[in-house]
Amino acid sequence: MTKSEYAYASVREKILSGEFPPGSVLNQATLARTIGISTTPLREALRRLMTERFVELDAHRDARVTQLSGEEVRDLVELRRVLDPTAAALAAERRTKDDIAEIRRSVDEQRALPNDPSLQQLAEQRRFHAAIYRASHNDLLVDALDGLWDKADRYRMHALAEGRSSAERNERDDEHRLLAEHVIAGDAEAAADLMRRHIDASLSARSARSLLHGDAS
Repeated sequence: MTKSEYAYASVREKILSGEFPPGSVLNQATLARTIGISTTPLREALRRLMTERFVELDAHRDARVTQLSGEEVRDLVELRRVLDPTAAALAAERRTKDDIAEIRRSVDEQRALPNDPSLQQLAEQRRFHAAIYRASHNDLLVDALDGLWDKADRYRMHALAEGRSSAERNERDDEHRLLAEHVIAGDAEAAADLMRRHIDASLSARSARSLLHGDAS
Protein backbone atom coordinates (compact mmCIF):
# COMPACT_ATOMS: atom_id res chain seq x y z
CA MET A 1 0.00 0.00 0.00
CA THR A 2 1.40 3.40 -0.98
CA LYS A 3 1.35 6.38 1.37
CA SER A 4 -1.42 7.93 -0.71
CA GLU A 5 -3.50 4.76 -0.50
CA TYR A 6 -2.90 4.60 3.25
CA ALA A 7 -3.99 8.23 3.65
CA TYR A 8 -7.06 7.62 1.50
CA ALA A 9 -8.11 4.60 3.56
CA SER A 10 -7.45 6.40 6.85
CA VAL A 11 -9.41 9.55 6.03
CA ARG A 12 -12.24 7.61 4.39
CA GLU A 13 -12.58 5.42 7.48
CA LYS A 14 -12.69 8.47 9.76
CA ILE A 15 -15.45 10.02 7.62
CA LEU A 16 -17.49 6.81 7.51
CA SER A 17 -17.13 6.27 11.27
CA GLY A 18 -18.29 9.82 12.02
CA GLU A 19 -14.98 10.88 13.54
CA PHE A 20 -14.90 13.50 10.79
CA PRO A 21 -18.59 14.48 10.55
CA PRO A 22 -20.19 16.30 7.61
CA GLY A 23 -19.11 19.93 7.43
CA SER A 24 -15.93 19.48 9.47
CA VAL A 25 -12.81 21.26 8.24
CA LEU A 26 -9.66 19.18 7.72
CA ASN A 27 -6.45 21.18 7.83
CA GLN A 28 -4.06 19.35 5.54
CA ALA A 29 -0.89 20.09 7.55
CA THR A 30 -2.48 18.95 10.81
CA LEU A 31 -4.08 15.91 9.22
CA ALA A 32 -0.81 14.85 7.59
CA ARG A 33 0.97 14.97 10.95
CA THR A 34 -1.83 13.00 12.58
CA ILE A 35 -1.66 10.26 9.97
CA GLY A 36 2.13 10.33 9.93
CA ILE A 37 2.77 11.22 6.31
CA SER A 38 3.74 14.28 4.27
CA THR A 39 1.19 16.57 2.67
CA THR A 40 1.92 15.37 -0.88
CA PRO A 41 0.39 11.88 -0.56
CA LEU A 42 -2.36 13.36 1.59
CA ARG A 43 -3.32 15.78 -1.20
CA GLU A 44 -3.45 12.86 -3.62
CA ALA A 45 -5.74 11.01 -1.23
CA LEU A 46 -8.00 14.04 -0.77
CA ARG A 47 -8.32 14.50 -4.52
CA ARG A 48 -9.46 10.90 -4.77
CA LEU A 49 -11.95 11.45 -1.96
CA MET A 50 -13.17 14.56 -3.74
CA THR A 51 -14.06 12.46 -6.81
CA GLU A 52 -16.16 10.30 -4.47
CA ARG A 53 -17.73 13.47 -3.04
CA PHE A 54 -16.50 12.72 0.46
CA VAL A 55 -14.63 16.03 0.70
CA GLU A 56 -14.45 19.45 -0.91
CA LEU A 57 -11.12 21.22 -1.41
CA ASP A 58 -10.63 24.98 -1.21
CA ALA A 59 -7.86 27.36 -2.21
CA HIS A 60 -6.45 27.55 1.32
CA ARG A 61 -5.23 23.93 1.43
CA ASP A 62 -8.04 22.90 3.72
CA ALA A 63 -10.59 20.22 3.01
CA ARG A 64 -14.17 20.08 4.23
CA VAL A 65 -16.21 16.92 4.65
CA THR A 66 -19.18 17.27 2.32
CA GLN A 67 -22.68 17.42 3.71
CA LEU A 68 -25.00 14.52 3.04
CA SER A 69 -27.42 15.39 0.25
CA GLY A 70 -30.84 13.92 -0.33
CA GLU A 71 -30.63 14.91 -3.98
CA GLU A 72 -27.29 13.17 -4.43
CA VAL A 73 -28.38 9.89 -2.87
CA ARG A 74 -31.66 10.04 -4.83
CA ASP A 75 -29.59 10.37 -8.01
CA LEU A 76 -27.40 7.46 -6.94
CA VAL A 77 -30.44 5.26 -6.38
CA GLU A 78 -31.97 6.26 -9.72
CA LEU A 79 -28.79 5.31 -11.54
CA ARG A 80 -28.35 2.05 -9.68
CA ARG A 81 -31.97 1.15 -10.34
CA VAL A 82 -31.11 1.15 -14.05
CA LEU A 83 -27.53 -0.12 -14.03
CA ASP A 84 -27.63 -2.88 -11.40
CA PRO A 85 -30.51 -4.83 -13.00
CA THR A 86 -28.78 -4.51 -16.39
CA ALA A 87 -25.56 -5.87 -14.87
CA ALA A 88 -27.41 -8.73 -13.18
CA ALA A 89 -29.13 -9.72 -16.43
CA LEU A 90 -25.86 -9.63 -18.35
CA ALA A 91 -24.15 -11.60 -15.59
CA ALA A 92 -26.79 -14.32 -15.91
CA GLU A 93 -26.05 -14.49 -19.64
CA ARG A 94 -22.25 -14.20 -19.54
CA ARG A 95 -21.03 -15.65 -16.22
CA THR A 96 -18.07 -17.98 -16.44
CA LYS A 97 -17.05 -20.84 -14.15
CA ASP A 98 -14.69 -18.44 -12.35
CA ASP A 99 -17.50 -15.91 -11.96
CA ILE A 100 -19.79 -18.54 -10.49
CA ALA A 101 -17.12 -19.62 -8.02
CA GLU A 102 -16.58 -16.01 -6.89
CA ILE A 103 -20.32 -15.37 -6.57
CA ARG A 104 -20.70 -18.46 -4.41
CA ARG A 105 -17.72 -17.54 -2.22
CA SER A 106 -18.85 -13.97 -1.76
CA VAL A 107 -22.48 -14.76 -0.95
CA ASP A 108 -21.34 -17.29 1.67
CA GLU A 109 -18.96 -14.80 3.32
CA GLN A 110 -21.20 -11.76 3.58
CA ARG A 111 -24.24 -10.95 5.67
CA ALA A 112 -26.61 -7.99 5.62
CA LEU A 113 -24.95 -5.10 7.40
CA PRO A 114 -25.58 -4.62 11.13
CA ASN A 115 -26.41 -1.18 12.48
CA ASP A 116 -22.76 -0.47 13.31
CA PRO A 117 -20.78 -2.26 10.59
CA SER A 118 -17.02 -2.57 10.42
CA LEU A 119 -15.11 -1.66 7.29
CA GLN A 120 -14.54 -5.38 6.77
CA GLN A 121 -18.28 -5.99 6.73
CA LEU A 122 -18.74 -3.17 4.24
CA ALA A 123 -16.04 -4.73 2.06
CA GLU A 124 -17.63 -8.19 2.23
CA GLN A 125 -20.99 -6.88 1.06
CA ARG A 126 -19.33 -4.92 -1.70
CA ARG A 127 -17.47 -8.04 -2.80
CA PHE A 128 -20.76 -9.85 -3.37
CA HIS A 129 -22.32 -7.07 -5.43
CA ALA A 130 -19.08 -6.61 -7.36
CA ALA A 131 -19.01 -10.34 -8.13
CA ILE A 132 -22.42 -9.95 -9.74
CA TYR A 133 -21.74 -6.87 -11.82
CA ARG A 134 -18.23 -7.93 -12.86
CA ALA A 135 -19.73 -11.13 -14.23
CA SER A 136 -21.49 -8.89 -16.77
CA HIS A 137 -18.11 -8.56 -18.56
CA ASN A 138 -19.02 -5.00 -19.54
CA ASP A 139 -16.06 -2.87 -18.50
CA LEU A 140 -17.88 0.47 -18.78
CA LEU A 141 -20.75 -0.82 -16.67
CA VAL A 142 -18.35 -2.19 -14.05
CA ASP A 143 -16.50 1.15 -13.86
CA ALA A 144 -19.79 3.04 -13.45
CA LEU A 145 -21.03 0.76 -10.66
CA ASP A 146 -17.67 0.84 -8.87
CA GLY A 147 -17.93 4.64 -8.79
CA LEU A 148 -21.52 4.63 -7.56
CA TRP A 149 -20.66 2.16 -4.82
CA ASP A 150 -17.80 4.40 -3.63
CA LYS A 151 -20.11 7.40 -3.40
CA ALA A 152 -22.93 5.51 -1.65
CA ASP A 153 -21.02 4.20 1.39
CA ARG A 154 -21.73 7.32 3.48
CA TYR A 155 -25.44 6.99 2.78
CA ARG A 156 -25.41 3.33 3.82
CA MET A 157 -23.88 4.37 7.13
CA HIS A 158 -26.43 7.18 7.46
CA ALA A 159 -29.35 4.78 7.04
CA LEU A 160 -27.86 2.23 9.42
CA ALA A 161 -27.38 4.89 12.10
CA GLU A 162 -31.17 5.10 12.30
CA GLY A 163 -31.42 1.35 12.87
CA ARG A 164 -32.59 -1.72 10.97
CA SER A 165 -34.39 -4.74 12.36
CA SER A 166 -33.13 -8.32 12.28
CA ALA A 167 -36.13 -9.20 10.10
CA GLU A 168 -35.02 -6.64 7.52
CA ARG A 169 -31.47 -7.98 7.59
CA ASN A 170 -32.72 -11.54 7.13
CA GLU A 171 -34.78 -10.41 4.14
CA ARG A 172 -31.71 -8.82 2.53
CA ASP A 173 -29.71 -12.01 3.12
CA ASP A 174 -32.45 -14.05 1.43
CA GLU A 175 -32.42 -11.66 -1.52
CA HIS A 176 -28.64 -12.00 -1.87
CA ARG A 177 -28.83 -15.80 -1.92
CA LEU A 178 -31.71 -15.84 -4.39
CA LEU A 179 -30.00 -13.29 -6.63
CA ALA A 180 -26.89 -15.48 -6.72
CA GLU A 181 -29.06 -18.48 -7.62
CA HIS A 182 -30.74 -16.61 -10.51
CA VAL A 183 -27.42 -15.47 -11.95
CA ILE A 184 -25.81 -18.90 -11.62
CA ALA A 185 -28.87 -20.53 -13.20
CA GLY A 186 -28.72 -18.11 -16.13
CA ASP A 187 -32.15 -16.59 -15.49
CA ALA A 188 -31.54 -13.03 -16.69
CA GLU A 189 -35.13 -11.80 -16.29
CA ALA A 190 -35.49 -13.07 -12.72
CA ALA A 191 -32.06 -11.68 -11.78
CA ALA A 192 -32.90 -8.23 -13.14
CA ASP A 193 -36.34 -8.12 -11.49
CA LEU A 194 -34.97 -9.14 -8.10
CA MET A 195 -32.07 -6.70 -8.34
CA ARG A 196 -34.49 -3.84 -9.04
CA ARG A 197 -36.52 -4.70 -5.94
CA HIS A 198 -33.30 -5.04 -3.96
CA ILE A 199 -32.23 -1.51 -4.91
CA ASP A 200 -35.68 -0.13 -4.04
CA ALA A 201 -35.28 -1.59 -0.51
CA SER A 202 -31.60 -0.68 -0.19
CA LEU A 203 -29.95 1.39 2.50
CA SER A 204 -29.28 4.12 -0.06
CA ALA A 205 -32.98 4.30 -0.91
CA ARG A 206 -33.79 4.47 2.79
CA SER A 207 -31.26 7.27 3.26
CA ALA A 208 -32.81 9.17 0.35
CA ARG A 209 -36.26 8.99 1.93
CA SER A 210 -34.88 10.18 5.24
CA LEU A 211 -32.90 13.08 3.86
CA LEU A 212 -35.55 14.25 1.40
CA HIS A 213 -38.67 13.68 3.48
CA GLY A 214 -37.54 12.96 7.03
CA ASP A 215 -38.94 9.45 6.69
CA ALA A 216 -36.59 6.50 7.12
CA SER A 217 -39.37 3.96 7.56
